[in-house]
Amino acid sequence: EQIELQGRHTVAVRRLLGWYADGADVDLSRDGNRLKGLFMAVWLGRADSDRLNALTSSIMAPLADACADAARDASVGCVVVTGAGRGFCAGGDLKEGGADKAVVPANSDVGSRNEQSFIRLRGFMESSRLLHEMPKPTIAMVNGPVAGAGIGLAGACDLRFAGRSASFLTAFDRIGAGGDFGSTWFWTKILGTGVARELFLLGEKLSAEEAFAKGIYTRLFDDEALHDATMAAARRLADGPRMGYRYMKANLNNAEDWAFEAALDAEALNMGLSTSATAMIWREKKKAENPDG
Repeated sequence: EQIELQGRHTVAVRRLLGWYADGADVDLSRDGNRLKGLFMAVWLGRADSDRLNALTSSIMAPLADACADAARDASVGCVVVTGAGRGFCAGGDLKEGGADKAVVPANSDVGSRNEQSFIRLRGFMESSRLLHEMPKPTIAMVNGPVAGAGIGLAGACDLRFAGRSASFLTAFDRIGAGGDFGSTWFWTKILGTGVARELFLLGEKLSAEEAFAKGIYTRLFDDEALHDATMAAARRLADGPRMGYRYMKANLNNAEDWAFEAALDAEALNMGLSTSATAMIWREKKKAENPDG
C-alpha cells in the first residue's frame, strides 16, 4: 500500500469499506454514516525510509490519537496497523530520544525531567493499551522488520499477519533498556514467561519463519500476498457480528488476569447480554420487514 507522506514523519489514517469497488479502496473519511464493513487502516510513515518507521514524538502522538478515534468510532468495525515502505516499526528513534525538546528544566509546575519524560512516554503508550482493549478486532500487518517499541504495538493487536520479510527483534538489550509500549507484558501473556525471557534476555533476531514457529505471528504470507490477505480478514471482521466480537474480546482480555471463577461469571453475564440483544435485534428486523405480520 502506497501513501503520500506529508512532511518528514506522519501517521496516515484511512477509513475503508469492507469491499472493493473496481479493485480500489474507497475513502470514506468525509462520510460519518455507519456503513457495512467499514474498517480503519493506520500507517506509520517516515520520509526517511531507511529508518524503518522508527518512532518519534511526531509519530507517537498522532498514533495515540488515531487509536483513540478508532476505539470510540462506532462506524469502525476493525483496525489495521502497519508501516509504510519496507518495514513495520524499528522501535523508538534513539536520535530524538536523546534530546527531547519538550522536556524542560525542573520546576514546580511540571516537575523533574524524569517526571516529564515519564508522563510523555506513558501518554504515547496509550496506543498499545487502546489497540489491546478497544472493543473491536485489531490486526498488525507486519510488512518487514519489527523491533523495540514496534514489538509492543504488534503484541497489542489481536492478530499479527506477517510477510516473509518480517524479522522480529526485541532489541532492548542493545540499548540497556527494560522495554516499553507493553512489550514485556504482551509477549509474556502471548508466549509464556519462558519464551518471553528467552527473547528479551538473549535478544536474538528471528526470521519470519522462526517467529511464526514460536507463535509470534498468527499467519505468515509471501510478501506480495500480505496486503490482500490482511485486508480480506479486516473486511470479514468489520462485516461480522460486532457485538459478539465486543463481548468475545472482553472475555479474552478478562482471561489474561482474572481468576477462573470470576472469568466464568463474566462469560455467563456477557453471553446473556449478547444473545438477548441479538434476539431483540432479530425481532425488530423481522417486524420492520413485515409490519403487518
